[in-house]
Amino acid sequence: MSTESQRHVPPSVKGVDRDQDMSEHSLAIEARNVDFYYGNLQVLFDISLLVPERSVTALIGPSGCGKSTFLRTLNRMNDLIDDTRVSGKILIEQQDINSDDVDVVLLRKHVGMVFQKSTPFPKSIFDNVAYGPRIAGEKNKTYLADLVESCLKQAALWDEVKGRLTDSAMALSGGQQQRLCIARTLATTPRIILMDEPASALDPASTSRIEDLIGELCSQYTIVIVTHNMQQASRVSHRTAFFFEGRLIEFGPTTQIFTNPAEKKTEDYITGRFG
Repeated sequence: MSTESQRHVPPSVKGVDRDQDMSEHSLAIEARNVDFYYGNLQVLFDISLLVPERSVTALIGPSGCGKSTFLRTLNRMNDLIDDTRVSGKILIEQQDINSDDVDVVLLRKHVGMVFQKSTPFPKSIFDNVAYGPRIAGEKNKTYLADLVESCLKQAALWDEVKGRLTDSAMALSGGQQQRLCIARTLATTPRIILMDEPASALDPASTSRIEDLIGELCSQYTIVIVTHNMQQASRVSHRTAFFFEGRLIEFGPTTQIFTNPAEKKTEDYITGRFG
């Protein structure tokens, strides 16, 4: 790859060593020959990849390439869409998540999701974070208070809201709302967090906060993030998967993908020749 394209690779954010050895990590996610269909329209073709635990994996590619669809197969969010089907295997910590005996509610508790548009509930800041545990039957007020504080601290939001936990979450800024949604996800004690362009609607300062947060969270959680922002992918991830027209073109260490990709399509995309 050209020297010019290499200059587009920024330094990693705090907490993310893009060259760390993933061989020491156990697998959190294994996709084997995954196909996906909307009705008769096939949109994913033979996707196979491995995601180590406590790492950040970025899914990149042009709009409509299938990366968000693939992300949603990892906690069966696509089940909510009529006339869809998936084939192949998706193993979460060695369990086939599409088997008949899987409790989908428990799966989504285990594999949390943060969406592109922040979606706080029209409730207080406290009640937003406590919502999941309460739905699961938790009533201990002391436990809930400690949990809310812990999750808001993990989401780097506690210092900004600790004096107004009873205020409406809808009064928070866009960046604060997205961090609140991350805190709400953390409150359900997931081990895997899926993020679908979590900073695409945010200003640069808020985007930086989210990226720093991802770098800190990956020491405890496995994170898979969809992003259109090449610089963001290179900053926050250990591994990067490039999707194109429903196929996985290349998957490997982020530094390799951005400085010495094996496939010309990958190089053309990350250097801006298309997409």
